[in-house]
Amino acid sequence: MPIDIDLAYVARLARLDLTDEELASYEGQLQDILDYAARVQALPTEGVPPTSHPLPMRNAHRADEVEPTLDREEVLAQAPDRDGPFFRVPPFLEQ
Repeated sequence: MPIDIDLAYVARLARLDLTDEELASYEGQLQDILDYAARVQALPTEGVPPTSHPLPMRNAHRADEVEPTLDREEVLAQAPDRDGPFFRVPPFLEQ
């Protein structure tokens, strides 16, 4: 499958300043990728179910259970600065 795009034009669109040697190298790499994709596309896949991953996967979820939390006053007592029932933190946006 020959490459029928102008890689120098694509590089300019991507604002890449590539030398002629780099363009030739990337053209060879792109050709290899397209050749491999053509080989994969030619494989007989009739009757093979589509998958998103070659191995069976499942999510590991823990049970959603209510557990005791820390005491608010105990936690706020350890805060370096507080404003009522809240932590006071330095501003992070400049005015």
